[in-house]
Amino acid sequence: MKAKLNSIVRGMLTGALALTAAAGAHSSDVQAQGLETSFDIAFITHLDADMPEQDIYIERVPGSGEVFRVTKGDHNMKAPLFKAAHEVEHNPFDPAAVGPHPKGEPMGLTLGEWLKHSGTGTFVCNDGVGTIELSFSGLIPNGVYTMWHAFIALPPTDPFSGTLDLPLGARDGSENMFTADADGNAVFEHTFAPCLEMSDAWTTSMLAIAYHSDGKTYKADPGEFGYNAHIPLFAMLPNRNDIQ
Repeated sequence: MKAKLNSIVRGMLTGALALTAAAGAHSSDVQAQGLETSFDIAFITHLDADMPEQDIYIERVPGSGEVFRVTKGDHNMKAPLFKAAHEVEHNPFDPAAVGPHPKGEPMGLTLGEWLKHSGTGTFVCNDGVGTIELSFSGLIPNGVYTMWHAFIALPPTDPFSGTLDLPLGARDGSENMFTADADGNAVFEHTFAPCLEMSDAWTTSMLAIAYHSDGKTYKADPGEFGYNAHIPLFAMLPNRNDIQ
């Protein structure tokens, strides 16, 4: 079963990575001339990648005090969302990790509102300096967000050991915050060195945004997943061998 699970996970992640890489195919002629590397970035939800949403929860039995991670089988877009009562570690590959979990506070959102999150943009690496320009819509109006450069082992460890989450830009987390406007739109632009680290045969490299339901950020730490930090979108970055 473990070997089968790893095979399924590899297929899911490789498929999503292929979609991202295809959307972000850069000009090989430009790269061959040593001028720059560039590609488009398309953010997706966990559901888009055939995984449960990790940091939002629904109460399937009203009054039970128990909540579950959202899966593709949850079709009620009007279902109210809840936090967990405490931090719940990410584990998108174990069906048992869907729940139940102790119910926390209501988030004041419905599932349909949460799934409106979307984002696209571009990344350019020129002479070791990276520039990222991203546009988001469907965010929580006036919501506080942070941007993360994350890494996950591929195939994933069993049991799952989580992700390495680094704030984009300065390592103290002083440059990765952005705030949505009253209409739920936001732009994130940043220049940094060195450039983003791409995926390889053993590690999938990603960008991810975190919504902070308490309106606070936690410097170099994302916060407590499921409790005050919630990942609505991520984007897998291409394999370095595909862009060199």
